Amino acid sequence: MAKKAKNFKKSKTGVYVSLASTAFGAISVAKQAKLARNENDMLRLVDAAVSAAAIATGLAILYRELKRLGDDDVLLG
Repeated sequence: MAKKAKNFKKSKTGVYVSLASTAFGAISVAKQAKLARNENDMLRLVDAAVSAAAIATGLAILYRELKRLGDDDVLLG
C-alpha cells in the first residue's frame, strides 16, 4: 500500500490532482490581490504577486512532468 501511495505522485492521475490543487490555490491568490487593491495595501499586493509567480512556476513544472509522462491528450501534443 505504501508503495502505491509513493508512486501516485509520479503518475498521470497524481499530476492531474496536483494541477487541480495548484489551480485552486490561484483562486485564493486572486482573492488576496483583490482585497489588497481595495485596501491599497502594497505589502499584501506584493505578497499576492510573489504567490502568483510561484503558482505559475508550479503549474509550468507540473505541465512539463505531464508531458514527460507521455500523455496522449491532443491538447498537450
